[in-house]
Amino acid sequence: MSEDFRPAFGMKNRHIQTLYSSLFRRNKAPRVEIENFTLSDGDFLQSYWNRANNPHANTPIVILFHGLAGSFESPYIQGMMNSLSKSGFNSVLMHFRSCSGEMNKLPRSYHSGETGDATEFIYSVKKRFPHAKLFGVGYSLGGNMLLKLLGEQAHDSLLDGAISVSAPMQLDVCANEMNKGFSLFYQHHLIKALKDSLIKKYSLHDMESLINIDIDEVKKLKTFWEFDGAYVAPVHGFDSAQDYYTKSSSKQYLKDIRRKTLIIHALDDPFMNNEILPTQTEITNYISLELSKYGGHVGFISGTVFKPKYWLESRIIDFLIKLK
Repeated sequence: MSEDFRPAFGMKNRHIQTLYSSLFRRNKAPRVEIENFTLSDGDFLQSYWNRANNPHANTPIVILFHGLAGSFESPYIQGMMNSLSKSGFNSVLMHFRSCSGEMNKLPRSYHSGETGDATEFIYSVKKRFPHAKLFGVGYSLGGNMLLKLLGEQAHDSLLDGAISVSAPMQLDVCANEMNKGFSLFYQHHLIKALKDSLIKKYSLHDMESLINIDIDEVKKLKTFWEFDGAYVAPVHGFDSAQDYYTKSSSKQYLKDIRRKTLIIHALDDPFMNNEILPTQTEITNYISLELSKYGGHVGFISGTVFKPKYWLESRIIDFLIKLK
C-alpha cells in the first residue's frame, strides 16, 4: 500500500474526495487545438491538443482518456493538461465518440472495453510524430480501456508507458456496487447522461429496430445492468450485459502487459469494492500497483480545503518524467 497520498484535513470521506473537484475546482482552461479524427468505420471523434512551451519533434506526448460521460470540461482533464504543459509534455485528449458534445454518426457509441478507436488514434499520433515518446493516461472507464489495450497489444504497444487511475477492472462487480447506498447517486447521474445521449440517436437512426426498445423504455432504465443490457451490449455485438462485462474487464489482461504501467487506486472508491483488485499472480513486473486508504474516485485531494493540492497530477508527472 502506498503511503504517499495524504487527504486534506477534514476530507477523508470518500464522497467528499470524489465530488470536491466537480463542485469546487476552477481551472484556467488550457489553450487547445481541436481536430476531428476519422475512424476506419467512417465515424469520427474529436481530439483536443495542448502544446508544451517550445515543443519540438522529440517532445513526449501524453494521450489522455477520460471517464464515463467525461470530456475536456472535466476538471481532472484540464488540470492534468496544465500540469503536463508546465512539465514539458505535449498532451492530447481523445474524446470517446460523442463525448466532445458533437454526436457521432453511427448508432453505436463507446464502452469500457472499446480499444479499437484508441488503437487507431494512437497509431495516427505515432505516424505524425515518429520521434516522440508516447504515453497514455486513463481515468475510470478510460483507465479500464487503457489497461485492456496494453494487455491486448503486449510487446506491440506503441505506448512507452501508461497510468491508469480508478479503473473499474471488473465491470460486473462495479455495476453491482453502483446499485448500493450513496453510490446510487453516482449511478443516477451517469445513467441520465447516457440516456440523454441515446435518446438523441432515435432522431438520427432507427434505434427501436436495432435494439428493440422504444424511447419510453429507454427513459425507464435506471441501472448500469439495465442500460448496458438494453443498449451497450446489443449495439456493440455482445450477447448480454454480463457478456460485455466479462469480455471488457481489464483485470484479465494485466498479466499480458509489457509496458511500464502505474495503476493508482483508492481502497475507499465508492464506484467499486476491493474484489476488483488483482492479486500478485495476476500482474507482471511491468506494473506498479499503488493503493491508498483514501482518495475516493478520481479524487486524491491533499493540502487543505481552502488550498487543495491535486496529488494525482504530481504523482503522474513524477512517473512520466522517469520514463521520459
